[in-house]
Amino acid sequence: MTMGTWVYSFGAGQADGSAKMRDLLGGKGANLAEMCNLGLPVPPGFTITTEVCRFFYEHDRRYPEDLADQVRAALRKIEHTVDARLGDPDRPLLVSVRSGAPISMPGMMDTVLNLGLNDRTVEGLAQSTDDARFAYDSYRRFIQMYGDVVLGVDHYLFEDRLEDAKRQQGYDLDTELGADDLRSLIGAYQEVVEEQHGAAFPQDVEEQLWGAIGAVFGSWMTPRAVTYRRLHDLDNAMGTAVTVQAMVFGNRGERSATGVAFTRDPSTGEKRYYGEFLVNAQGEDVVAGIRTPQPLTIAMKEATGGSLPAMEEVMPDAFAELVTVFDRLEAHYRDMQDIEFTVQD
Repeated sequence: MTMGTWVYSFGAGQADGSAKMRDLLGGKGANLAEMCNLGLPVPPGFTITTEVCRFFYEHDRRYPEDLADQVRAALRKIEHTVDARLGDPDRPLLVSVRSGAPISMPGMMDTVLNLGLNDRTVEGLAQSTDDARFAYDSYRRFIQMYGDVVLGVDHYLFEDRLEDAKRQQGYDLDTELGADDLRSLIGAYQEVVEEQHGAAFPQDVEEQLWGAIGAVFGSWMTPRAVTYRRLHDLDNAMGTAVTVQAMVFGNRGERSATGVAFTRDPSTGEKRYYGEFLVNAQGEDVVAGIRTPQPLTIAMKEATGGSLPAMEEVMPDAFAELVTVFDRLEAHYRDMQDIEFTVQD
């Protein structure tokens, strides 16, 4: 690829990059490309290279002139693959935005999920999925995440509103909130953003996307990240990449789930699958510890004496597909794999 290629696409079983391009695409982008080339079910997306990060800091936080056109072209590829469009009120495309340096480090921007939702597209999502609760829940999560990591609104302010809403209805769990509860929570979240940020939550999806991209590059120079690089003698000019990827939803009801897994027992190295998952949840639910996760395998369930059913029992087909992925990845990388996965419908 010629100089001036700032964006590398992946999806539909092929990718512009590979695992060898870690310095250019970051750890995430390089390995997503590699998994795509292996034919694994990777949602389509694109990676903006670490060179853009260097350009950004060398040119007073400006982007290369042709970056916007390349991002637009890569976005069209995703839209074509999944048959949805960013900002389309009828068939909205939603994406995640992640940071990914060649070496993982603290201080980098947290992931933003469900980007592309606004007051119009949320209604389209509710109609196209025939699930208003799911649509409003996704929008609520997006406002909270984007508000926190891009707009700098304290996370706990959203959590307080969520707890208020549950208390008013006498609920214990987030999952008990219905579509109407979530709709009014969205209004409360938007008020929090306006109060703290001094401007309304952005409704323009392009503005949302570039806001998140800018926040990733901005996080490269956070005090935590800079200190970490100094302590570990890492090059400041290495830069981070940005990966934008079509969303899949683990919170689409009882046939959807999200989880984390190892291809071996992480404490002994023994050849047995190890992990946990949650039905009807998104990634942060598993790590947030708000709900009790379920074991991946029947063997794990029996070993811990737990009462919650294993994924192997409740989603046997998805579990079988996951095992195929585990084995292909471990054989390819010749090492134990640590995996995050989502099951949509």
